[in-house]
Amino acid sequence: MHIAFFMLYGPQSIGLTEEAIHPELPIVYGSTGIWTLLVPIKNLSYLEKMTPQTTDFPDVLEEMPKASVHSFCLEVFDKYADMHARHFSSPYSGTIEDITTGTASGVMGAYFATYMDRQAQLPKTLIIEQGQELGKDGRVHVHVKNDEGKLAISISGTAVYVKELNVQI
Repeated sequence: MHIAFFMLYGPQSIGLTEEAIHPELPIVYGSTGIWTLLVPIKNLSYLEKMTPQTTDFPDVLEEMPKASVHSFCLEVFDKYADMHARHFSSPYSGTIEDITTGTASGVMGAYFATYMDRQAQLPKTLIIEQGQELGKDGRVHVHVKNDEGKLAISISGTAVYVKELNVQI
């Protein structure tokens, strides 16, 4: 990703300015089968202010126009959580924001071990909180381990029935 391009046009697509982006952590794409752009944000107050313009994503995310944007920070609501996140879906998905996102949280596990704490004692379980801005209280447990020199990521958590949907493929 051309970070300069995102820094110029991307923050506006999530309702922020460049000052909200964490200056020491990289913006990167990651995938657990579905591509997402991880965007580190300085703190919760910026995350709470975010207003996604998902229709702008394909133009801003020119290398992967169908990717989603997963913003996160290290400040949390719950003292037991490690990170707080918001997930803004690709405009091709039919949703705008997910309450809790397992696929992107899995990517955050690899991001943590690669960019945030390369010396972390593995295995390690991270707790990613999400959904508070939507009046929900989601948690994803991200399990990070070293499997013969490669990162092995898995997730766990609980789910609740929200509503039934018919999906046409």
